[in-house]
Order: sequence, then structure tokens, then C-alpha cells
Amino acid sequence: MKEIIAVIRIKKMNETKQALIDAGISSFTSLGRVQGRGKGQVHFDILQGAEEGHPEAIEQLGNAPRLVAKRLVAIVVPDDMAQTAIDTIIRTNQTGKPGDGKIFVTPITDTVRVRTGETGDLALV
Repeated sequence: MKEIIAVIRIKKMNETKQALIDAGISSFTSLGRVQGRGKGQVHFDILQGAEEGHPEAIEQLGNAPRLVAKRLVAIVVPDDMAQTAIDTIIRTNQTGKPGDGKIFVTPITDTVRVRTGETGDLALV
């Protein structure tokens, strides 16, 4: 089993949920609004203004806030579904611009369904 943790843009959450369901991955957890940053310190509203050529926005880019609002999605899938989940998240969230997000993949040694006591892959379906 693998846990796939994806940090994505807030506005991509509904599209990501539907894409995962369409790919056969209906169970996942989403943490509401989280904050973080990648390499850059860019406030996206200021970046958009700079892209539109507003001089005041261009000047402010160097003094931008450090954290940007995102969504965090956590998915635990059998090993054979991990690449499908990753590909789905990338396809749905990739814009080619900074801030598209990150995906982290970690091994899971076991899963237990609390209601029934089922373990392993059986607890995932």
C-alpha cells in the first residue's frame, strides 16, 4: 500500500475529487485550507498583477508573503493503484506555472478498518 499526499491549488479541489472518482479512487481525505510555500516567495495576486504589467505589482514581488493557501489531499491505495492516483493528480492540477503543487508518496505497512477489523487491502475497498 502507498499513501499519496498531494498539495494542490484550492481552486482545483473539486476537479481533483471528480478526476480521482472517475479513475476509480473514491476514498480519500482532504484537509481544508493549509498554507505553505515552495521555493519562491510569491503572492499570486501580485504575480497576476505583474503579469498584466502593473508597475506597483512588479515592485512588490520581492516583498511578498511567505505562505500561500492550498489544499492537502491524502489517499491510501493498493500498490497497483498508486501510479493511477499520481497520474490523475498531475493531469488535473498541472498548469505549468509555479504553485501547481507537490505529491509525496510513502509506504504504508498496514491499514485497519475500525468498524469491521479488516486489514490490508481489504480495508481500503
